Amino acid sequence: MNRRLYLLGAVATASLLAACGGGGGGGGVPLIGVGTGSGGGSSGPGTGALREPPVIVTTLTTAQIDGASAQSGLQALSGKAKCDVNVVSLNYSTVGPKGEVTNASGVLLMPAGSCATAAPLVAYAKGTDVQKPRTLVNPQDPETFLLTAMYAAQGYAVVATDYLGYAKSTFPYHPYLHADSEARTVLDSVRAARAAVQSAGGTLSGKVMFTGYSQGGHSSMAAHRAAERDNAAEINVVAGAHLAGPYNLSGSFKLTQAIAGYQFFVPFIVNSYQKVYGDVYTDVNTVYKQPYASYIENLLPSPTLNYTTLVTSGSLPGANGETPAQARDAIFQSAFITDVQTNPNNTLFLDAKKNDLFGWNPRAKTLLCGGAGDPTVPPAVHMVPMKADFDSRGVTTVTTVDVDAQIQATYGPGGKAPTDPTTPAFATYYGAYHGTYEPPFCHARARALFDTVR
Repeated sequence: MNRRLYLLGAVATASLLAACGGGGGGGGVPLIGVGTGSGGGSSGPGTGALREPPVIVTTLTTAQIDGASAQSGLQALSGKAKCDVNVVSLNYSTVGPKGEVTNASGVLLMPAGSCATAAPLVAYAKGTDVQKPRTLVNPQDPETFLLTAMYAAQGYAVVATDYLGYAKSTFPYHPYLHADSEARTVLDSVRAARAAVQSAGGTLSGKVMFTGYSQGGHSSMAAHRAAERDNAAEINVVAGAHLAGPYNLSGSFKLTQAIAGYQFFVPFIVNSYQKVYGDVYTDVNTVYKQPYASYIENLLPSPTLNYTTLVTSGSLPGANGETPAQARDAIFQSAFITDVQTNPNNTLFLDAKKNDLFGWNPRAKTLLCGGAGDPTVPPAVHMVPMKADFDSRGVTTVTTVDVDAQIQATYGPGGKAPTDPTTPAFATYYGAYHGTYEPPFCHARARALFDTVR
Protein backbone atom coordinates (compact mmCIF):
# COMPACT_ATOMS: atom_id res chain seq x y z
CA MET A 1 0.00 0.00 0.00
CA ASN A 2 1.20 3.51 -0.81
CA ARG A 3 3.16 4.98 2.08
CA ARG A 4 1.81 8.41 1.16
CA LEU A 5 -1.56 7.73 2.76
CA TYR A 6 -1.22 11.13 4.40
CA LEU A 7 -4.49 12.63 3.22
CA LEU A 8 -6.16 11.68 6.47
CA GLY A 9 -3.87 13.65 8.77
CA ALA A 10 -2.54 17.17 8.49
CA VAL A 11 -1.80 18.26 12.03
CA ALA A 12 1.50 20.05 12.28
CA THR A 13 3.44 17.90 14.74
CA ALA A 14 3.65 14.24 15.62
CA SER A 15 2.63 14.87 19.21
CA LEU A 16 -0.55 16.52 18.01
CA LEU A 17 -1.32 13.77 15.55
CA ALA A 18 -1.30 11.45 18.52
CA ALA A 19 -4.00 13.60 20.01
CA CYS A 20 -6.50 11.87 17.77
CA GLY A 21 -5.83 13.23 14.39
CA GLY A 22 -7.10 16.60 14.78
CA GLY A 23 -8.64 18.73 11.99
CA GLY A 24 -6.17 21.55 12.41
CA GLY A 25 -6.97 24.30 9.97
CA GLY A 26 -9.62 22.12 8.38
CA GLY A 27 -7.18 19.42 7.36
CA GLY A 28 -6.94 16.34 9.53
CA VAL A 29 -9.14 13.61 10.73
CA PRO A 30 -10.08 14.44 14.31
CA LEU A 31 -10.43 11.19 16.20
CA ILE A 32 -10.66 9.43 19.86
CA GLY A 33 -12.71 7.87 22.22
CA VAL A 34 -23.07 4.66 27.12
CA GLY A 35 -24.90 4.79 29.54
CA THR A 36 -28.25 3.75 30.78
CA GLY A 37 -31.25 5.92 30.16
CA SER A 38 -33.47 6.93 27.28
CA GLY A 39 -30.62 6.41 24.84
CA GLY A 40 -31.49 8.05 21.59
CA GLY A 41 -35.23 7.65 21.28
CA SER A 42 -37.34 10.25 19.51
CA SER A 43 -38.12 12.34 22.60
CA GLY A 44 -38.58 16.04 22.03
CA PRO A 45 -40.69 17.79 19.42
CA GLY A 46 -39.50 17.71 15.85
CA THR A 47 -36.63 15.31 16.55
CA GLY A 48 -34.79 14.70 13.30
CA ALA A 49 -36.93 17.19 11.40
CA LEU A 50 -35.10 19.44 8.95
CA ARG A 51 -34.59 22.98 10.20
CA GLU A 52 -33.86 24.30 6.72
CA PRO A 53 -34.05 22.90 3.19
CA PRO A 54 -31.20 20.56 2.30
CA VAL A 55 -28.82 22.00 -0.29
CA ILE A 56 -26.60 20.13 -2.75
CA VAL A 57 -23.32 21.93 -2.11
CA THR A 58 -21.48 20.21 -4.94
CA THR A 59 -21.28 16.99 -6.92
CA LEU A 60 -18.01 15.06 -6.83
CA THR A 61 -17.43 13.05 -9.99
CA THR A 62 -15.85 9.61 -10.10
CA ALA A 63 -12.85 11.15 -11.88
CA GLN A 64 -12.37 13.72 -9.11
CA ILE A 65 -12.70 11.09 -6.40
CA ASP A 66 -10.30 8.71 -8.15
CA GLY A 67 -7.75 11.46 -8.73
CA ALA A 68 -7.67 12.37 -5.05
CA SER A 69 -7.78 8.81 -3.72
CA ALA A 70 -4.97 7.75 -6.07
CA GLN A 71 -2.78 10.69 -5.09
CA SER A 72 -3.22 10.04 -1.37
CA GLY A 73 -2.86 6.27 -1.53
CA LEU A 74 -6.35 5.69 -0.17
CA GLN A 75 -7.48 4.02 -3.40
CA ALA A 76 -5.52 0.90 -2.49
CA LEU A 77 -8.12 0.36 0.24
CA SER A 78 -11.21 2.13 -1.07
CA GLY A 79 -11.07 0.93 -4.67
CA LYS A 80 -12.00 3.11 -7.63
CA ALA A 81 -15.17 5.16 -7.45
CA LYS A 82 -18.27 3.62 -8.96
CA CYS A 83 -20.56 6.60 -8.40
CA ASP A 84 -20.63 10.37 -8.51
CA VAL A 85 -21.57 11.78 -5.11
CA ASN A 86 -23.85 14.69 -4.19
CA VAL A 87 -22.68 16.54 -1.06
CA VAL A 88 -25.80 17.76 0.75
CA SER A 89 -25.94 20.06 3.78
CA LEU A 90 -28.26 19.19 6.67
CA ASN A 91 -29.55 21.18 9.64
CA TYR A 92 -31.91 19.17 11.80
CA SER A 93 -33.70 19.09 15.14
CA THR A 94 -32.40 16.99 18.00
CA VAL A 95 -32.25 17.13 21.78
CA GLY A 96 -29.53 17.73 24.33
CA PRO A 97 -28.50 15.48 27.24
CA LYS A 98 -31.33 16.77 29.44
CA GLY A 99 -33.94 16.78 26.70
CA GLU A 100 -33.27 20.35 25.58
CA VAL A 101 -34.73 20.98 22.14
CA THR A 102 -31.91 22.11 19.86
CA ASN A 103 -30.30 21.41 16.50
CA ALA A 104 -27.29 19.85 14.84
CA SER A 105 -25.83 20.09 11.36
CA GLY A 106 -24.19 17.51 9.18
CA VAL A 107 -23.77 16.15 5.69
CA LEU A 108 -25.54 13.63 3.49
CA LEU A 109 -23.26 12.05 0.89
CA MET A 110 -25.68 10.72 -1.69
CA PRO A 111 -24.61 8.52 -4.60
CA ALA A 112 -25.79 10.13 -7.82
CA GLY A 113 -27.06 8.92 -11.17
CA SER A 114 -27.67 5.20 -11.53
CA CYS A 115 -26.23 4.63 -8.02
CA ALA A 116 -28.90 6.74 -6.33
CA THR A 117 -31.64 4.10 -6.24
CA ALA A 118 -32.37 2.16 -3.04
CA ALA A 119 -29.03 2.94 -1.43
CA PRO A 120 -28.25 1.50 2.01
CA LEU A 121 -27.56 4.21 4.60
CA VAL A 122 -24.33 4.39 6.63
CA ALA A 123 -24.73 6.58 9.72
CA TYR A 124 -21.28 7.87 10.65
CA ALA A 125 -20.06 9.44 13.88
CA LYS A 126 -16.90 11.53 13.68
CA GLY A 127 -13.92 11.58 15.99
CA THR A 128 -12.94 14.14 18.58
CA ASP A 129 -12.88 17.67 17.23
CA VAL A 130 -11.54 20.75 19.02
CA GLN A 131 -12.70 23.23 16.36
CA LYS A 132 -16.21 24.51 16.93
CA PRO A 133 -16.78 25.90 13.38
CA ARG A 134 -15.72 22.76 11.53
CA THR A 135 -18.40 20.97 9.53
CA LEU A 136 -18.31 17.76 7.54
CA VAL A 137 -20.38 19.38 4.80
CA ASN A 138 -17.07 20.70 3.45
CA PRO A 139 -16.26 18.38 0.52
CA GLN A 140 -12.54 19.10 0.92
CA ASP A 141 -12.46 18.01 4.55
CA PRO A 142 -10.28 14.89 4.73
CA GLU A 143 -12.74 13.02 6.93
CA THR A 144 -15.57 13.83 4.52
CA PHE A 145 -13.41 12.67 1.62
CA LEU A 146 -12.62 9.40 3.39
CA LEU A 147 -16.36 8.75 3.74
CA THR A 148 -16.90 9.76 0.12
CA ALA A 149 -14.27 7.44 -1.33
CA MET A 150 -14.79 4.50 1.01
CA TYR A 151 -18.59 4.41 1.11
CA ALA A 152 -20.55 6.94 -0.96
CA ALA A 153 -18.59 6.40 -4.17
CA GLN A 154 -19.26 2.68 -3.71
CA GLY A 155 -23.05 3.13 -3.65
CA TYR A 156 -23.73 3.75 0.05
CA ALA A 157 -25.57 6.85 1.18
CA VAL A 158 -23.71 8.32 4.17
CA VAL A 159 -25.04 10.69 6.81
CA ALA A 160 -22.48 12.22 9.18
CA THR A 161 -23.35 14.54 12.03
CA ASP A 162 -21.30 17.51 13.21
CA TYR A 163 -22.56 16.78 16.79
CA LEU A 164 -24.09 19.12 19.35
CA GLY A 165 -22.20 22.36 19.90
CA TYR A 166 -20.43 22.39 16.52
CA ALA A 167 -20.93 24.19 13.22
CA LYS A 168 -24.59 25.28 12.93
CA SER A 169 -25.66 23.76 16.24
CA THR A 170 -26.87 26.40 18.72
CA PHE A 171 -26.35 24.11 21.71
CA PRO A 172 -24.08 25.94 24.18
CA TYR A 173 -21.52 23.16 24.68
CA HIS A 174 -20.55 19.73 23.39
CA PRO A 175 -21.53 16.86 25.74
CA TYR A 176 -18.36 14.97 24.93
CA LEU A 177 -18.52 11.18 25.32
CA HIS A 178 -22.01 11.38 26.80
CA ALA A 179 -23.63 8.27 25.39
CA ASP A 180 -27.29 9.19 25.33
CA SER A 181 -26.88 12.54 23.60
CA GLU A 182 -24.42 11.01 21.12
CA ALA A 183 -26.98 8.34 20.32
CA ARG A 184 -29.78 10.86 19.88
CA THR A 185 -27.72 13.07 17.61
CA VAL A 186 -26.71 10.15 15.38
CA LEU A 187 -30.20 8.63 15.22
CA ASP A 188 -31.72 12.02 14.44
CA SER A 189 -29.22 12.37 11.60
CA VAL A 190 -30.69 9.17 10.15
CA ARG A 191 -34.15 10.72 10.33
CA ALA A 192 -32.85 13.92 8.75
CA ALA A 193 -31.22 11.95 5.92
CA ARG A 194 -34.50 10.20 5.21
CA ALA A 195 -36.25 13.56 5.07
CA ALA A 196 -33.60 14.98 2.73
CA VAL A 197 -32.97 12.06 0.40
CA GLN A 198 -35.50 13.01 -2.26
CA SER A 199 -34.03 16.51 -2.52
CA ALA A 200 -30.63 14.85 -2.83
CA GLY A 201 -31.82 13.01 -5.92
CA GLY A 202 -32.05 9.49 -4.57
CA THR A 203 -33.88 6.85 -2.55
CA LEU A 204 -32.89 4.66 0.37
CA SER A 205 -33.28 0.91 0.69
CA GLY A 206 -34.23 1.05 4.37
CA LYS A 207 -31.10 -0.80 5.53
CA VAL A 208 -29.01 1.12 8.07
CA MET A 209 -25.41 0.52 9.17
CA PHE A 210 -23.69 2.38 12.01
CA THR A 211 -20.00 3.22 12.12
CA GLY A 212 -17.66 5.76 13.67
CA TYR A 213 -14.02 6.19 14.60
CA SER A 214 -12.49 7.02 17.99
CA GLN A 215 -15.03 9.20 19.84
CA GLY A 216 -17.19 8.24 16.90
CA GLY A 217 -16.72 4.55 17.71
CA HIS A 218 -18.24 5.26 21.13
CA SER A 219 -21.00 7.35 19.51
CA SER A 220 -21.81 4.80 16.82
CA MET A 221 -22.02 1.97 19.31
CA ALA A 222 -24.29 4.09 21.53
CA ALA A 223 -26.51 4.78 18.51
CA HIS A 224 -26.48 1.13 17.41
CA ARG A 225 -27.52 0.04 20.88
CA ALA A 226 -30.27 2.66 21.10
CA ALA A 227 -31.60 1.84 17.63
CA GLU A 228 -31.98 -1.85 18.41
CA ARG A 229 -33.31 -1.26 21.91
CA ASP A 230 -35.67 1.66 21.40
CA ASN A 231 -36.26 2.12 17.66
CA ALA A 232 -36.29 -1.35 16.11
CA ALA A 233 -39.58 -0.78 14.30
CA GLU A 234 -38.30 2.46 12.78
CA ILE A 235 -34.66 1.70 11.99
CA ASN A 236 -33.63 -1.55 10.30
CA VAL A 237 -30.10 -2.05 11.64
CA VAL A 238 -28.28 -4.61 9.52
CA ALA A 239 -24.71 -4.05 10.79
CA GLY A 240 -22.47 -1.98 13.03
CA ALA A 241 -18.73 -1.36 12.78
CA HIS A 242 -17.32 0.50 15.74
CA LEU A 243 -13.73 1.57 15.21
CA ALA A 244 -11.10 2.38 17.86
CA GLY A 245 -13.73 3.58 20.31
CA PRO A 246 -13.27 4.24 24.05
CA TYR A 247 -16.00 1.86 25.21
CA ASN A 248 -14.50 1.33 28.69
CA LEU A 249 -14.33 4.93 29.88
CA SER A 250 -14.39 4.17 33.59
CA GLY A 251 -11.61 1.63 33.19
CA SER A 252 -9.48 4.13 31.33
CA PHE A 253 -9.67 6.52 34.29
CA LYS A 254 -8.02 3.92 36.50
CA LEU A 255 -4.90 3.81 34.33
CA THR A 256 -1.79 5.43 35.75
CA GLN A 257 -0.21 5.89 32.31
CA ALA A 258 -1.42 8.97 30.43
CA ILE A 259 -2.66 8.41 26.90
CA ALA A 260 -1.33 10.34 23.93
CA GLY A 261 -3.38 13.51 23.57
CA TYR A 262 -4.24 13.57 27.28
CA GLN A 263 -4.21 17.37 27.48
CA PHE A 264 -7.05 17.57 24.95
CA PHE A 265 -9.27 14.63 25.75
CA VAL A 266 -9.34 14.41 29.53
CA PRO A 267 -10.18 18.08 30.22
CA PHE A 268 -12.85 17.76 27.52
CA ILE A 269 -14.41 14.80 29.37
CA VAL A 270 -14.14 16.46 32.80
CA ASN A 271 -15.79 19.65 31.56
CA SER A 272 -18.49 17.73 29.67
CA TYR A 273 -19.51 15.63 32.65
CA GLN A 274 -19.47 18.66 34.93
CA LYS A 275 -21.94 20.38 32.58
CA VAL A 276 -24.13 17.29 32.16
CA TYR A 277 -24.12 15.91 35.70
CA GLY A 278 -22.92 18.87 37.78
CA ASP A 279 -21.12 16.67 40.30
CA VAL A 280 -17.47 16.45 39.26
CA TYR A 281 -16.44 19.41 41.42
CA THR A 282 -17.75 22.41 43.31
CA ASP A 283 -14.55 24.44 42.92
CA VAL A 284 -12.67 24.32 39.62
CA ASN A 285 -9.40 24.99 41.46
CA THR A 286 -9.60 21.60 43.18
CA VAL A 287 -9.36 19.98 39.74
CA TYR A 288 -7.16 22.25 37.62
CA LYS A 289 -3.98 24.14 38.29
CA GLN A 290 -3.54 27.75 37.30
CA PRO A 291 -3.46 29.27 34.78
CA TYR A 292 -5.68 26.59 33.23
CA ALA A 293 -8.33 26.78 35.94
CA SER A 294 -9.13 30.35 34.93
CA TYR A 295 -10.34 29.45 31.43
CA ILE A 296 -10.26 25.73 30.67
CA GLU A 297 -13.91 25.01 31.53
CA ASN A 298 -15.06 26.60 28.28
CA LEU A 299 -11.94 26.15 26.15
CA LEU A 300 -13.24 23.24 24.05
CA PRO A 301 -14.49 23.20 21.41
CA SER A 302 -12.74 26.39 20.39
CA PRO A 303 -14.14 28.97 17.94
CA THR A 304 -10.64 29.88 16.75
CA LEU A 305 -8.01 27.32 17.82
CA ASN A 306 -7.14 23.88 16.46
CA TYR A 307 -4.99 21.08 17.91
CA THR A 308 -1.80 22.81 16.85
CA THR A 309 -2.64 26.35 17.92
CA LEU A 310 -4.09 25.22 21.27
CA VAL A 311 -0.54 24.17 22.07
CA THR A 312 1.48 26.83 20.26
CA SER A 313 -0.63 29.57 21.86
CA GLY A 314 0.05 28.15 25.31
CA SER A 315 -3.63 27.42 25.96
CA LEU A 316 -2.67 23.80 26.64
CA PRO A 317 0.75 22.25 27.34
CA GLY A 318 2.73 20.51 24.63
CA ALA A 319 4.71 23.20 22.84
CA ASN A 320 7.90 22.24 24.66
CA GLY A 321 7.70 18.53 23.91
CA GLU A 322 5.97 17.54 27.14
CA THR A 323 5.11 13.88 27.47
CA PRO A 324 1.47 12.97 28.09
CA ALA A 325 2.24 12.48 31.77
CA GLN A 326 3.95 15.87 31.99
CA ALA A 327 0.98 17.50 30.28
CA ARG A 328 -1.37 15.80 32.75
CA ASP A 329 0.65 16.97 35.72
CA ALA A 330 0.80 20.52 34.38
CA ILE A 331 -2.99 20.78 34.05
CA PHE A 332 -4.51 18.76 36.89
CA GLN A 333 -4.16 18.86 40.66
CA SER A 334 -2.36 15.70 41.77
CA ALA A 335 -4.88 14.98 44.54
CA PHE A 336 -7.69 15.00 41.97
CA ILE A 337 -5.88 12.58 39.68
CA THR A 338 -5.07 10.24 42.57
CA ASP A 339 -8.67 10.20 43.74
CA VAL A 340 -9.98 9.45 40.25
CA GLN A 341 -7.53 6.55 39.93
CA THR A 342 -8.07 5.02 43.36
CA ASN A 343 -11.47 5.99 44.79
CA PRO A 344 -14.37 3.78 43.58
CA ASN A 345 -16.78 6.52 44.65
CA ASN A 346 -15.06 9.32 42.77
CA THR A 347 -17.79 11.23 40.95
CA LEU A 348 -15.89 11.52 37.65
CA PHE A 349 -15.29 7.77 37.69
CA LEU A 350 -18.98 7.12 38.40
CA ASP A 351 -20.04 9.51 35.63
CA ALA A 352 -17.73 7.69 33.23
CA LYS A 353 -19.23 4.38 34.35
CA LYS A 354 -22.67 5.65 33.27
CA ASN A 355 -21.23 6.05 29.78
CA ASP A 356 -19.46 2.70 29.48
CA LEU A 357 -20.93 0.46 26.79
CA PHE A 358 -20.97 -2.87 28.60
CA GLY A 359 -24.07 -4.97 29.08
CA TRP A 360 -25.94 -5.01 25.77
CA ASN A 361 -26.36 -7.69 23.11
CA PRO A 362 -26.17 -6.58 19.46
CA ARG A 363 -28.60 -8.39 17.20
CA ALA A 364 -27.06 -7.22 13.90
CA LYS A 365 -23.61 -8.27 12.73
CA THR A 366 -21.07 -6.16 14.60
CA LEU A 367 -17.36 -5.49 14.09
CA LEU A 368 -14.91 -3.97 16.54
CA CYS A 369 -11.68 -2.75 14.99
CA GLY A 370 -8.48 -1.38 16.50
CA GLY A 371 -4.72 -1.48 16.34
CA ALA A 372 -2.69 -3.00 19.17
CA GLY A 373 -0.13 -0.18 19.00
CA ASP A 374 -2.70 2.61 19.38
CA PRO A 375 -1.34 4.96 22.09
CA THR A 376 -4.56 6.97 22.39
CA VAL A 377 -7.34 4.36 22.51
CA PRO A 378 -5.51 1.11 23.34
CA PRO A 379 -7.51 -1.98 22.33
CA ALA A 380 -6.33 -3.75 25.49
CA VAL A 381 -8.24 -1.18 27.53
CA HIS A 382 -11.34 -0.87 25.34
CA MET A 383 -11.87 -3.37 22.50
CA VAL A 384 -10.65 -6.46 24.36
CA PRO A 385 -12.80 -5.91 27.49
CA MET A 386 -15.75 -5.01 25.27
CA LYS A 387 -15.45 -8.29 23.36
CA ALA A 388 -15.01 -10.19 26.63
CA ASP A 389 -18.22 -8.60 27.91
CA PHE A 390 -20.11 -9.78 24.83
CA ASP A 391 -18.56 -13.25 25.11
CA SER A 392 -19.56 -13.52 28.76
CA ARG A 393 -23.21 -13.49 27.71
CA GLY A 394 -22.79 -15.78 24.73
CA VAL A 395 -23.22 -13.06 22.11
CA THR A 396 -22.27 -14.52 18.72
CA THR A 397 -22.84 -11.50 16.46
CA VAL A 398 -19.62 -9.68 17.34
CA THR A 399 -16.18 -10.11 15.76
CA THR A 400 -12.96 -8.17 16.29
CA VAL A 401 -10.00 -7.32 14.10
CA ASP A 402 -6.56 -5.94 14.95
CA VAL A 403 -5.01 -3.97 12.08
CA ASP A 404 -1.65 -3.42 13.78
CA ALA A 405 0.19 -5.80 11.46
CA GLN A 406 -1.00 -3.83 8.42
CA ILE A 407 0.00 -0.54 10.04
CA GLN A 408 3.46 -1.83 10.90
CA ALA A 409 4.01 -3.31 7.45
CA THR A 410 2.99 -0.05 5.78
CA TYR A 411 4.52 2.57 8.07
CA GLY A 412 6.97 0.89 10.41
CA PRO A 413 10.67 1.12 9.51
CA GLY A 414 11.53 -2.25 8.04
CA GLY A 415 7.94 -3.40 8.47
CA LYS A 416 7.75 -3.18 12.25
CA ALA A 417 7.08 -0.51 14.86
CA PRO A 418 10.12 1.43 16.12
CA THR A 419 10.99 0.62 19.73
CA ASP A 420 13.40 3.37 20.77
CA PRO A 421 11.34 6.25 22.22
CA THR A 422 14.25 8.69 21.84
CA THR A 423 14.24 8.51 18.04
CA PRO A 424 12.31 10.69 15.59
CA ALA A 425 10.98 7.52 13.96
CA PHE A 426 9.28 6.54 17.22
CA ALA A 427 7.68 9.97 17.65
CA THR A 428 6.50 10.06 14.06
CA TYR A 429 5.13 6.52 14.05
CA TYR A 430 3.21 6.66 17.32
CA GLY A 431 2.28 10.29 16.80
CA ALA A 432 0.50 9.42 13.57
CA TYR A 433 -0.84 6.01 14.59
CA HIS A 434 -4.32 6.82 15.88
CA GLY A 435 -5.09 9.84 13.78
CA THR A 436 -3.60 8.90 10.42
CA TYR A 437 -2.49 5.29 10.04
CA GLU A 438 -5.28 3.36 11.74
CA PRO A 439 -8.55 4.87 10.38
CA PRO A 440 -8.42 3.76 6.72
CA PHE A 441 -7.52 0.18 7.59
CA CYS A 442 -10.44 -0.05 10.01
CA HIS A 443 -12.83 1.60 7.53
CA ALA A 444 -11.85 -0.95 4.90
CA ARG A 445 -12.81 -3.72 7.33
CA ALA A 446 -16.07 -1.94 8.12
CA ARG A 447 -17.02 -1.74 4.46
CA ALA A 448 -16.17 -5.37 3.95
CA LEU A 449 -18.74 -6.20 6.64
CA PHE A 450 -21.32 -3.83 5.18
CA ASP A 451 -20.86 -5.36 1.74
CA THR A 452 -22.11 -8.69 3.12
CA VAL A 453 -25.48 -7.25 4.21
CA ARG A 454 -26.14 -4.41 1.78
